[in-house]
Amino acid sequence: MKIAIVASMLAALAAPPCLAVGAAPRPGPAKVTVTAQAVSDAVAKIQALARQSIEAGAVPGIAIAVVFDDKLVWSGGFGVRDTAGATPVDADTVFQLASVSKPLASTVVAELVGEGKISWDSRISDLDPGFQMPDPWVTREVRIADLFSHRSGLPEHAGDLLEDLGFSRAETLRRLRYQKSGGAFRASYAYTNFGLTEAAVGAVKPYGLEWEDAAQAKLYAPLGMTSTSSRYADFLERPDRALGHVKVNGRWVAKFKRDPDTESPAGGASSSVNDLAKWVRLQLADGMFDGRQVVDATALNETHLPQVRTGTSPLTGAPQFYGLGWNVSYDQEGRLRLSHSGAFALGASTTVYLVPAEHLGVIVLTNAAPVGVSEALAFSFIDAALYGRQTQDWPVLMARVFADPASLGVFPGADYSKPPAAPSPAMAAGAYLGTYANDYYGEVEVIEKGGRLAIVEGPEKKTFPLIHYDRDTFTYQTEGENAVGASGVTFTLAPDGKASGVTVENLNPHGDGVFPRKPGP
Repeated sequence: MKIAIVASMLAALAAPPCLAVGAAPRPGPAKVTVTAQAVSDAVAKIQALARQSIEAGAVPGIAIAVVFDDKLVWSGGFGVRDTAGATPVDADTVFQLASVSKPLASTVVAELVGEGKISWDSRISDLDPGFQMPDPWVTREVRIADLFSHRSGLPEHAGDLLEDLGFSRAETLRRLRYQKSGGAFRASYAYTNFGLTEAAVGAVKPYGLEWEDAAQAKLYAPLGMTSTSSRYADFLERPDRALGHVKVNGRWVAKFKRDPDTESPAGGASSSVNDLAKWVRLQLADGMFDGRQVVDATALNETHLPQVRTGTSPLTGAPQFYGLGWNVSYDQEGRLRLSHSGAFALGASTTVYLVPAEHLGVIVLTNAAPVGVSEALAFSFIDAALYGRQTQDWPVLMARVFADPASLGVFPGADYSKPPAAPSPAMAAGAYLGTYANDYYGEVEVIEKGGRLAIVEGPEKKTFPLIHYDRDTFTYQTEGENAVGASGVTFTLAPDGKASGVTVENLNPHGDGVFPRKPGP
């Protein structure tokens, strides 16, 4: 899920600014307690914006729910579940949540913390002794809270490419010990799906549960979230489900299927807005739901506290934070803001946004690759409810942000769209053939197939034709959630004229994509 929404970027935009982009400073609005009428007016605003988004073809389908004062105020759908048909989205349509799974996961773990066998400060080495970090000292000391807040020292998106190559959850987590370290432990922030996944896997072990069963038993069932699951197979069985869409020749098409079971706690949940509204009510009521204390209030409130600084808002200059599964910020009136977005490049974009002091929350789910619509709708609703006006033109601003791949954590590497002016010929094929390996990714093999070179990657032996680019550099077309188009494959030649190693560019964001030739006959 490398093309997931980068949490720090969204946190930086979530708090309403007192500066319009490019404008002179102006006083912030006075603090006003939200009224039922203000919420009603904001609902009308978000409904109008959603219709406009569908009419403009911004996304195929949208579902929205609004919670205020411990009630589901309104929920509904717009557009279609699949552009190949005409079945409309409604408030019970099930969407893949992508990274909105993270605050759901932290709620599940908060319930387990409340039961007393674990705490947010529990060491992973005690819960799951087989798990190792790249640094032995960090292996001994890393806690559930460190991994849930992305301050473990793992580099950004550690493990995501292993998932793309087809490694299992257990094997992906095992191989994190070979991942090159990122920032300083507890002193830096780096968004890592598999770090959070390990925290969740470790948290359920003292209870003798698998993650998916724990989520069902501890959260979904008690809240009556009958359309919610952390298993992809359950999503596929829902008759009322939204398919993920990507743009193909300017049109939204349900081209891919995204199975996120490997990182289920971080990105594998699916739900409807009607179900999620129950969870939002629990969040805003300190763990209470319909008069029952479902989740311990202290354990839940811990998830809402800043754990690590993620950056500074480009709009306000205010610091932004990540809590335990939540983006955490404070507005100019000092109110806590909680938010999270999620996205699959293969066809999902989702947002949840809460203002606990006002007992207010909104959920927006869409069935399209991320273009900023879910964020724009959520931010516009919160502005309308709190201030009666927009502090930014959120649809325009979000479209601008999401048009920049770097803002989404997508770094494609070199541009291979144009050939070099005077390319040098490649060596004979025999110079490149062979097996190359490192501890993190395992083996890649360069073979001849159909009269040309190809590279074979991962446990599923995915095979990609190589296209010569220049001398010892070839390219291939990447695929999957983390695809970056054409990526380079560059061989290092030894004095004997045979390649001694190969660097696969798209597998090398942290220096792990260098493969020495494997010794052999």
